[in-house]
Amino acid sequence: MQVHSRSTGRQLRSSLFLGALIGICIGGAFASGFLVRGLVDARPAIASDSAANSDYLLLNEVQSLLDQYFLHDQPTFAERQYAAIRGMLNTLNDHYTFFVDPPVAQSESDVLAGTYGGVGVQVQRSEDGKLLLFPFKESPAALAGIEDGDELIAINHLHVDITLQADVLDQKLRGEVKDGNGVTLTIVRAFNGEEVEQFVPYAVISVPSVVSRTIEYSPVIGYIQISLFTSRTPAELRDALNELKVQNVAGIILDLRNNSGGLLRESVNVASEFLNDGVIVYESSKDGEDSLNAEPGGVATQIPLVVIVNKGTASAAELVAGAIHDRGRGLLIGQTTYGKGSVQQIFRLSDGSSLHITAAEWLTPQHLHLDGVGLKPDVEMIPDVNGRDVEMGEAIRRLKSMLAS
Repeated sequence: MQVHSRSTGRQLRSSLFLGALIGICIGGAFASGFLVRGLVDARPAIASDSAANSDYLLLNEVQSLLDQYFLHDQPTFAERQYAAIRGMLNTLNDHYTFFVDPPVAQSESDVLAGTYGGVGVQVQRSEDGKLLLFPFKESPAALAGIEDGDELIAINHLHVDITLQADVLDQKLRGEVKDGNGVTLTIVRAFNGEEVEQFVPYAVISVPSVVSRTIEYSPVIGYIQISLFTSRTPAELRDALNELKVQNVAGIILDLRNNSGGLLRESVNVASEFLNDGVIVYESSKDGEDSLNAEPGGVATQIPLVVIVNKGTASAAELVAGAIHDRGRGLLIGQTTYGKGSVQQIFRLSDGSSLHITAAEWLTPQHLHLDGVGLKPDVEMIPDVNGRDVEMGEAIRRLKSMLAS
């Protein structure tokens, strides 16, 4: 007894051939790409049954036998199609070339959009073991009176401290946006040490990829954290740098810890704010090697600079850190970075799924290969087991020394 009709078998054969053609048809569409340069629609021509028959005889034979003899219900057509694509990609032995189902592919766009329900505050772990709050501009936290440097003591009357994992803490400050929904924060005011409770409602938060401020006990030092390289990052960075210039900062700490990457062109634009000319990255592909150079007009090409990195610093973040390091522009502090030196392009397919393809490898200005190796900092540090931000403390001390000399 057949479980699926012959037409289903023909449909599968056509789809299998379509999967095989994906790499061929889109591989030469663009010469470069880094994680996400923008999703590219890939709509290769669908092969005829006769072509599929000639190229996939064994697969067709297996499907025919399954149709005739398999006892149980077979997976859906989409499930078999996706499995065939993944099987083909697995033969490449490259875990950065992979297929993504439609729902997950959509979530990639959501991540880059950077929105969630919450109070809109960044939690910074200080070197002396405090959880300090820094609200986003015009966020519910800011509108409720939370100020930079306020110490977080409790959430909904439950004590929190530095031992709480960062992701768990973030989730406690997020929730569904609806009337009356929010959290009660117990804080110690930065300016007078008073302990107060404040209810903060949830709202849809547009998460900035760049946050900045001056160091509260050393206002001549500016602090900039880039969490991800999105389409908004270059403009956000320039605004942050201009604001810090107005505040007359004499040096900058650039925090790239746990930045997993993002967009290639945007990361080059970010590096260009600190490098006034020359090579930022080399990109090696099947067509040869190209260099991406700094764009003119950077607003922070002369100011003393320290960069903090860790094992979560990857891809585009390593590109920026590598360029600053190799060009002698700034000091790197922290731990060896992740080591993601390959270049991916993401193609949006006809059913909303997407395909990530390794298209090239990038090298630092000194032609260092970082894939699987990482970027070694100038000042290596062991993370504090209790979660204190010892890297930030060392960065401040090093930058002060640079300014004094």
